[in-house]
Amino acid sequence: MSQPKILIIDDSPFFRSQIENELKSINGSFSHAEDGRKGLDMALLDSYDLIISDIEMPNMDGFALCSKLKVNPNTISIPVILISSNDTDKYIDKGFKVGADSYIIKTDLKTKLLDTTLEVLKKSKFHNNNRILVVDDSSTIRSIVKDAFEKAGFHVTTAENGKMALKKINEDPPDLILSDIDMPEMSGIELCNKVRMESAFKAIPFVIMSANDNRATMRQLLERGVSAYLVKPFNMEQMVITIEKLLSDQYLILLKEKERLDSERQFMLSGITSLITALEARDHYTCGHSQAVAAIVEKMAVKMGMSIEDVESVSIAGKLHDIGKIGVPDNILLKPGRLTDEEFNLVKEHPLVGVNILGNIASLAKIIPAIRHHHERFDGKGYPDGIKGSSIPIWARIMAVADTYHALTSDRPYRDGMPLQKAMDIILTAKGTQLCPDSVDIFVELISEISPKNLIA
Repeated sequence: MSQPKILIIDDSPFFRSQIENELKSINGSFSHAEDGRKGLDMALLDSYDLIISDIEMPNMDGFALCSKLKVNPNTISIPVILISSNDTDKYIDKGFKVGADSYIIKTDLKTKLLDTTLEVLKKSKFHNNNRILVVDDSSTIRSIVKDAFEKAGFHVTTAENGKMALKKINEDPPDLILSDIDMPEMSGIELCNKVRMESAFKAIPFVIMSANDNRATMRQLLERGVSAYLVKPFNMEQMVITIEKLLSDQYLILLKEKERLDSERQFMLSGITSLITALEARDHYTCGHSQAVAAIVEKMAVKMGMSIEDVESVSIAGKLHDIGKIGVPDNILLKPGRLTDEEFNLVKEHPLVGVNILGNIASLAKIIPAIRHHHERFDGKGYPDGIKGSSIPIWARIMAVADTYHALTSDRPYRDGMPLQKAMDIILTAKGTQLCPDSVDIFVELISEISPKNLIA
């Protein structure tokens, strides 16, 4: 957890110090205020991850402070822990009614404060990372529901019908959809059907809220993939708890699925990498070529500002780009002299062979275009499809530069590897014809910053 900013409010300097001391293991950044009025002013001027406040204070007590925090858009999502010497049910109930996330008796500070604070911070972070789309044709319902979830710390957007909601989902998919059924333009049922038909959205939990309490309708919608069915009028606190549970369960399911897919992909990649190693072992001249190309394209991708996920994917593509050469016979792959047209045509099949080998592996779908097109030319004279310019996927374009560089500087059966400057001269000459100009520029910048040895490290 990153260093949290915590505001401690109590009219007693002793208790403020005691609270900070109990939380020192959190390694947080602490600010102090001596009453609710001063605390509110500080909360409005700065951004805090948590407010811990006494209740009995002059000028403004903790109840009034919490109420004001929870009606201000700038402070509504800040979690609040109230502390008091009063342990009556009436006091505790009032604390939660004004919006407190937790209530601690002062005599329990040593045993409960640290664990409670960690739990509230964890819950707040979870809420802040989740976005809810509320869909209802009633502006009143939208406002009430939005307010309740924002008080709990969620990010909320709204739409007045299914058609508007679908537009927002396509623009920025939420983590959960909470929708009415009966709406103009597009009903909640139609919206649910459309969301469930899109593979990119079908994992989003879809919750129905409706005045219709017909059991048959509920059962039918649940069978269609609705995650929960809430009957109006509903208790807002219960609704928030239900959504928290759904998101939490969904998160755990997705996390486990991601772990499973990652494990399967790593196992699969290990097997494919073994094939690449076996392929390169056939020819000591090209041994390590795929690893070198992968290292270069990874550095180019980082320099281009690609996401961590894309950098990892393009690196995998580099490692696998020549896997289709498994289908090229040794007498052609290792031939020391010039290839005949017939032999070269067989070599030119290797991108398509690679696609056939990898094409049915769902987790590698993203890198298939780079495998297929890494021998296309910017001028359209490459293979296998003869596409040109920006029609060539960017990963394939940067891979072509990396592949060309390593091929030129490596020893081959028919020639020794070229010196760096000669290879760079050839690459610059090929800029705009064989190779993508922007990709060449990125490579030139990269080679000017690091040594050739570090380039393939």
